[in-house]
Amino acid sequence: MDLIETFFRTVYNVPELIRLGGMTGLILVVFAETGLMVGFFLPGDSLLVTAGLFAARGDLDIAWLNVALCVAAIIGDATGYWIGYRAGKALYSRPNSFFFRREHLIKTHEFYELHGGKTIVIARFMPIIRTFAPVVAGAASMTYKRFAAYNIAGGIAWVLSMTLTGYFLGRSVPNIDKNLHLLVAGVIFLSLLPAIIAYLRGRLQARSATPTAG
Repeated sequence: MDLIETFFRTVYNVPELIRLGGMTGLILVVFAETGLMVGFFLPGDSLLVTAGLFAARGDLDIAWLNVALCVAAIIGDATGYWIGYRAGKALYSRPNSFFFRREHLIKTHEFYELHGGKTIVIARFMPIIRTFAPVVAGAASMTYKRFAAYNIAGGIAWVLSMTLTGYFLGRSVPNIDKNLHLLVAGVIFLSLLPAIIAYLRGRLQARSATPTAG
């Protein structure tokens, strides 16, 4: 348990994670969060924004950062697609484990049914959903050519929007690194906001659809 607690404490201490892992660590986290179902808990948005802040103060090169992470995000989603394509419907009967939650897959499937191919782009900006969206697309047998177009567009848009937000904040806001924990908390909240809104909207719709007694 101590080892697990230390692991998660390190993972969610985003600045320390970047200091320890450097560019290689960033690439591995982005790939795992977008390409491997076990990566759903990893800090994607906050990691990218913080990496942009590190680049603003000269610790990372912003150009190489974006090239490397765009490639990692695109390859990650492609890997998720092929996992879903190969495993297909069997994934939906897979038992829950520490690193796999079937309900995440089901919710992503419902999201995919609602938004279609656009899910691959939209999901990039939604934690957990972005991990399972390419898997669902593969399981649903979306043609790879169509998937690849959404994957490339979504991957580039996600990485650039996050890293450049951090970069320009770092260049324009004095001493922002002293309040880095507040910025990271804000990014995490904003990234979870769409899921919170969707959950509350679903609860309201379910309540309004329930017939009242009498």
